[in-house]
Amino acid sequence: MINKELYRGKNILVLGLAKSGEAAALLLHELGANVVVNDALPYEENAQARALEAKGLKVVCGDHPLSLLDDGVELVVKNPGIPYHNDLVKEAMARSISVVTEVELTSHLSEAEIIAITGSNGKTTTTTLVFEMLKNSPKTPLIAGNIGTVSCEVVKEATNEDVMVLEASSFQLLGTEAFHPKVSVLLNLFDAHLDYHGTKEEYIRAKAKITANQTEQDQFIYNADDELVSKVASTTKAKTIPFSTKQVLLEGVYVKDNKIYFGKEEIVELADVVLPGAHNVENILAAVGAAMSMGASKQQIKEVLHTFSGVEHRLQFVTKIKDRLFYNDSKATNILAAKKALEAFDQPVILLAGGLDRGNEFDELASSLSNVKALVAFGETKEKLAATAKQSNVREVQFANRVEDAVELAYQLSNEGDVVLLSPACASWDQYKTFEERGNEFVTAVRALQL
Repeated sequence: MINKELYRGKNILVLGLAKSGEAAALLLHELGANVVVNDALPYEENAQARALEAKGLKVVCGDHPLSLLDDGVELVVKNPGIPYHNDLVKEAMARSISVVTEVELTSHLSEAEIIAITGSNGKTTTTTLVFEMLKNSPKTPLIAGNIGTVSCEVVKEATNEDVMVLEASSFQLLGTEAFHPKVSVLLNLFDAHLDYHGTKEEYIRAKAKITANQTEQDQFIYNADDELVSKVASTTKAKTIPFSTKQVLLEGVYVKDNKIYFGKEEIVELADVVLPGAHNVENILAAVGAAMSMGASKQQIKEVLHTFSGVEHRLQFVTKIKDRLFYNDSKATNILAAKKALEAFDQPVILLAGGLDRGNEFDELASSLSNVKALVAFGETKEKLAATAKQSNVREVQFANRVEDAVELAYQLSNEGDVVLLSPACASWDQYKTFEERGNEFVTAVRALQL
């Protein structure tokens, strides 16, 4: 059982709802804390807040009054999406009140050891691989975090017979103080979420917090081919296990003679791995390192790699229609993710891209557009993407209002043997609440083509 006395009687403000805020508020309430929930959505429109109030929690909706901090608040649990320049957050920090995210609560409360996985790209795939690889191991894997069920829900059921496999974002990690995973994984570092973090240095600092509290008894799995990741590795106290697609690392995970090795032990032949895309080899190496560190069997790892073909919204194969292949990569919310998706295909590609304008240009995407025969752009960034495509000699560029319209246009532009790929290179929030909603619209529109 978790420590039920840790937060009893404490005055805690939960700032922002969505899934993580609601889960944190309910958990703290169950643990006997005096919880106040504050959310910007007005009370009349806020079904979550009304449901929490019905369960006995105090809710304040519509704005973020600073007076909420005047009643002896000892801790603020912030929804990860709320920026640190929020006035209430700044005031709490000015008063030396700790501001954390729900994964910090999880670290304090979990009886299960934690494997935490982060990086600019590949988190969901790697997290899912580790989860699958740990099945039939001495400890039962529980999956949590950005990938689905928030950790504050999972932690209530976790025991010391389990291991929590946690996908962690930079937003979540920035709000940690004592977060201490047994195994941490850092996949890669790329310019991302700079509208939130302000600078690349702050973004890297947030990611590096995944290993900040690890000790010599813990493991840190890292990408030895990424210079920035390697710099983070040089600061950890944990045992380091590097992985590489370019170097033979006898103390890590690597590729040699088209086989994957952990140390000197052969794990699997690359030809037998079904997960598509060269970029996924890095994710596989990281997953092997993490799973082996936590006691996964070689046989279970091989079985997963022989059968695992990907996760929803991440290079997800949807269907084949008149010899056109349709792939949903809605989780490609930045340029690097879209580049990796494009580089996974040799066939001609009709690319569907666009979304929230975070102020960046798309010049870095240009080198991966050589096999793109047409672009259908949508959202706030459509003009920027169109300019990059034209400079890269993409033959056909068209605009669509939404993803469902883009699918119809893409089908009209396609020929037999083409790939129709949704890989937006942008966040979804200009038109969709989540990348999942955007991806589901793509899948629905593709299915409609078959009717």
